[in-house]
Parts: sequence; structure tokens; C-alpha cells
Amino acid sequence: MSSDDRPRVAAIHVAPGRRLPTKAVDSVEAEAGVGLVGDRYHGARHRHVTVQALDDLAAAAADLGRPIDPGLTRRNVTLDRGPIPTRPGERMRIGDVELEVVRIAAPCRLLDDWLGPGAMKALRSPRGGTVFRLLGSGTISVGDEVVTG
Repeated sequence: MSSDDRPRVAAIHVAPGRRLPTKAVDSVEAEAGVGLVGDRYHGARHRHVTVQALDDLAAAAADLGRPIDPGLTRRNVTLDRGPIPTRPGERMRIGDVELEVVRIAAPCRLLDDWLGPGAMKALRSPRGGTVFRLLGSGTISVGDEVVTG
């Protein structure tokens, strides 16, 4: 796949605490084995980064009947398009940072609070994104190229 055909990072969101709103940032520091600096999961054992794709959000929005703001899904990295790896052990590189799939990200009940009734159902697997662990450190920035496989 040529670099022009690869997905790119469309948005990055971090939240300093569990129930606190996410904040859009242009870039974030990723620490191998630790997580994204400034995010609520920094220091978690395996849940370092969550990744979703705009085309999955568009499909969920069609089911929901209203647009979905990527920041309200509480995922960290939004790609301009998928597919996103979903099988445990599969790898993906964002810029210079290598990530490994832990599991599919299950939509949580908070989505209905943040996005409105039916959001949790509209974002069911695999639209809700994927949870990754960080195998490498570096900066992840909006516009970074994504390489899967």
C-alpha cells in the first residue's frame, strides 16, 4: 500500500480522569508499556491507547440518526478511515510508535449519557474501536500515517 493510500490520524483525545471530558490535542507523547501522557489510562497495565475510525463512526451515526463527535466516544486516537486491527497480537504503527492489539473496545454505558440514547448499541463491535498496548515510545500527532499488518 502506498503512503497516499494509508489511513492517517484525524484526531487525538485525552481525558485526565475517568468521568472527565476528553480534550482534543494536536499530539501526545506515548510511553512504551505505560500509555499516553496526560490520559486517564497512563500507567494502566494493558489499556494504553484506544483507536477508532471515522468510517465506523459514520456508520454508527447513520444508525443513531445524528452525528457522533469523535471526542465524545472517549477513544484516544481517531483515524480518517479503517480498518483497524482487532485480533489480539496484531500490530499497527502510528508514525514511529508501534502498538499491539489487546482486545476490541467494548462500548460502555457512559456513551448513552455522553451521546444520547442508543449510542452504546450503535457503537457495538467493531465500531467501538480497539484497545492497544504500546510497544514503542514517541509522539503521535494528527496527520501521522498509519501502517497496519
